[in-house]
Amino acid sequence: MKETAISACYISPSPSTEQFIPDHCFMYLVSGAMLVYDGSKEYKLAPGHYGIGRRNHLAKYTKQTINGAFKKIYILFEQEFLVAFNDSYRFLPRGKKTVDAIMPLKKNELVENFVRSLMPYFNEKGVIEKDFLNIKRTELLLILLKANPELADILFDFGDPEKIDLEKFMNRNYKFNVSIERFAYLTGRSLSAFKRDFEKIFKATPSHWLVQKRLEEAHYLIDKKHKRPSDVYLDLGFENFSHFSFAFKKLFGHPPTQLNKAKKGRSPK
Repeated sequence: MKETAISACYISPSPSTEQFIPDHCFMYLVSGAMLVYDGSKEYKLAPGHYGIGRRNHLAKYTKQTINGAFKKIYILFEQEFLVAFNDSYRFLPRGKKTVDAIMPLKKNELVENFVRSLMPYFNEKGVIEKDFLNIKRTELLLILLKANPELADILFDFGDPEKIDLEKFMNRNYKFNVSIERFAYLTGRSLSAFKRDFEKIFKATPSHWLVQKRLEEAHYLIDKKHKRPSDVYLDLGFENFSHFSFAFKKLFGHPPTQLNKAKKGRSPK
């Protein structure tokens, strides 16, 4: 059992954090603000907002302090815990599917009371000790399922990702900086099948297509939307600015900063 399965997190804001969600998790924002992007939708979280991040999905987080504060309650639901929970309580999935990575939940007084009840259990490191973990997670899960019975379709689906439309998935998720192996898994394919299907659809290798797709989007954002190169490279899946600038120049013949300079240097006709 992980000691961090329930934690109160005090986090300094970072420009952007890429994340593959390996297990379902509940997050309650105590203070600060957060933007979450799942490839097609952007969710804005304010203090008191909460929801479920879904296993085997991608999400991009941008955290912001308000008056110097950012705090969230994070509760992890590993597969082992969920299997044991449903062996006891027997919630039946109804077979409904949804593709969204984030499930915002409506405010519920029982959830608010639960969050308040957690506070005395946190130690000086902001985590709850082992002896209380499953008791408190079980309590929360019962509250959530009572108010949102449709969550059973998500939480108690223990299978691996099914084979899905690769072209649609990649056009939605190319901005996420994850490995080719991860993309293959999330589309329900072995690595070799993923590469074969990918090249058949896009007429390019995954690595080459991802770089070009990201660079074309960067060019559009800088040239047409007047974004600064330093503001877009992380959001488009590049790990550092020097790599982004080198790849941009290799494709377009000039560094990304030249687009900004060219626009500033143009005089109106």
